[in-house]
Amino acid sequence: MKRTALILLIIVGLVLTGCGGGKGGGTPTKGEVIIFVAVPLSGFQANGGQTVLGGVRLAAAELNRSGGLLGYKVVVQPLDDESDSDVAVANVEKIKEALNSGQKVLAIIGHLNSGQTLAAMELYKDLPLIVITPTASEQSLSQKGYTNFFRVNASDNVQAAVDARFLAEKLGAKRVAVLFNNTEYGRGLAASLVKELQAKGVQVVTQIEVEEGQGRYDKEVPQVQAANPDAIFYAGYEIETPYLRAALVGAGVTVPMLASDGAFLAATIDEAGGTAEGLYVSAFAPSPKAIADQKWIEGYQAVEYRNPDTYSVNGYVAMQVLAEGVRQAKSLEAPAIANALRQDTIKTLLNDLRYQPTGDLVEPKIWIYQVQGNEFQQVQW
Repeated sequence: MKRTALILLIIVGLVLTGCGGGKGGGTPTKGEVIIFVAVPLSGFQANGGQTVLGGVRLAAAELNRSGGLLGYKVVVQPLDDESDSDVAVANVEKIKEALNSGQKVLAIIGHLNSGQTLAAMELYKDLPLIVITPTASEQSLSQKGYTNFFRVNASDNVQAAVDARFLAEKLGAKRVAVLFNNTEYGRGLAASLVKELQAKGVQVVTQIEVEEGQGRYDKEVPQVQAANPDAIFYAGYEIETPYLRAALVGAGVTVPMLASDGAFLAATIDEAGGTAEGLYVSAFAPSPKAIADQKWIEGYQAVEYRNPDTYSVNGYVAMQVLAEGVRQAKSLEAPAIANALRQDTIKTLLNDLRYQPTGDLVEPKIWIYQVQGNEFQQVQW
């Protein structure tokens, strides 16, 4: 009798462990499932990519401590796209090799930038995988009929509408200078913003394109001064924004300036030489300090050996969305997961999310921050 009871206890224990999906406990026992994280991990945007990767790693570690995904251990595999679309496309071969070798690959979280996402999606669309971008916002991404594409952030048309309203209604701007970098992201967001401003009767007094990663603005600053704006908008990255801001302030241009989500990183403050104070930045997620408790921050530090930065939230939420899709589908098959994501409410650190058939959020949100005391402080308006 004792032997029979012991056998029953062992069987029950094995069943409970094997069914772990992130809500129970136990160690994953069925093997490994791979999540590729395709972001820049070298070059001028390495910090931004690392923040996303760190968020994914933290979420994966939490999942693995509570049973993994359907009993499988989540393995995070970084892929460095170097902020280069050709590299992003070339890296797809590594994903195909993993699939062809029989590895259980579940998804790709990436890319940081719209350009690399647009290029790689033309190959990802034919793979049996889910793709979740943490930050790519170019609006056409969700207009191409991809069945395996989702994003946890708003698209540029949403950001443009919110930013235009902030400039016109909160800042009272009547004459706006619009600057942007020469990427799909920068050009697309600037074009959308111009339309939104003009619809509100705001005059766009100049439009100036700069180079991605540009560090000096000797030509552009006089053009801004000549246009005499009462506000400035910049659509670009943290690798340009602090230097543009410093050049403008150094030349005596101190009208309100709003930068896009691409500048929502600590480098925008750290690299501005003390001139970032007062700068406004729009964002696709709140600061980690605004929504995460000390335990979350300590968990991130334990995984990454550094503090979380702004896009750490996006990486973490992207992994949460994927995990919840797996749980609700009760499957590791991409079509089943995609169907579950489109049908069910997804609980995340950013509250409950719901998806349109296109992979866009039903109620995307934009946050506005201002640099105060060398920190991003949320603006209530």
